[in-house]
Amino acid sequence: MAVVAGLIVVSGPPGAGKSTVARLLADSYDRSALVVGDEFFAFLRQGYVDPWRDEAHQQNDVVMRAAAAATGRLVDGGYQVVYDGVIGPWFSDVFLAATGLSELHYAVLLPPLDCCLARVTGRTGHGFTDLAATEQVHRQFAAAGIPARYLVTGEEPPEQIAAQIRRKLAAGDLLYRGH
Repeated sequence: MAVVAGLIVVSGPPGAGKSTVARLLADSYDRSALVVGDEFFAFLRQGYVDPWRDEAHQQNDVVMRAAAAATGRLVDGGYQVVYDGVIGPWFSDVFLAATGLSELHYAVLLPPLDCCLARVTGRTGHGFTDLAATEQVHRQFAAAGIPARYLVTGEEPPEQIAAQIRRKLAAGDLLYRGH
């Protein structure tokens, strides 16, 4: 059984492996929930703006707060929750506050850009295939000055990345209480 952590946010740019790793982590707990942040954007019916565009900031803030609030309620309900989504450090404090929790565990997957681009190019059955947006978001994460304790930078298979995150959880390296 995995180390119980309350809420684990698995973040990073498109193609980083978030969805696969988050699923593996959630499946390792006896009582868990997997929250896929992108699914909250599907609630928007009119006025949707691609989330990586500058003019999407207000939309992203609203959607991210809604996803965080739902996530926090699941944690309060006794579930180990793994959140799969693009929560950059520029939104991490707001996300934490919107959950209503005092802490979370934050893992940022940041493999090399060429790895992310190759994964996005090779996707089947996934709605996101925009290489320019992938590059832009990767650049934002790479330039954000994320502390090394939160970073997972390799290109290993998802099972090894999930194991690396579990080790970081056990060591307390992913604990995030805001700035």
